[in-house]
Amino acid sequence: MNRDPEAWATLGRALTRARQAQGLTQDELAKHAGVSTASVQSAEAGKVPKARMPYTVPAIATALGWSPGSVEAVLAGAEPPGGWKDVPVQALIDAERLETILAGAMVRATDNVTPAEIKKATKIALDEMRRQGWV
Repeated sequence: MNRDPEAWATLGRALTRARQAQGLTQDELAKHAGVSTASVQSAEAGKVPKARMPYTVPAIATALGWSPGSVEAVLAGAEPPGGWKDVPVQALIDAERLETILAGAMVRATDNVTPAEIKKATKIALDEMRRQGWV
């Protein structure tokens, strides 16, 4: 079994993205997989098991629609199922920079909008991007 912390972190992020893409909470996924919510949280956190692969991780992946062997493949370096790719932290856009870009675009695209309205709309967009895990 692969015990590389980065591989497990990648797997955890992939499981989280797959769950979020399906609109499931951790509790809902746990029920679908027949495991505890703590097991889902541990898997999504990328916690490296002490001894062997927990039976809960493949059960969680199966509940998300992953094919058999997908967990092992991701741990070995393959891309996660569903076209999701792991993005290095350095590639994420800084929220402050993104806010500047969004506000600038809104100023150029709108007329008769107050600075407060632009700030409010920018905050709504940033909050949604954070919820999606993009920022």
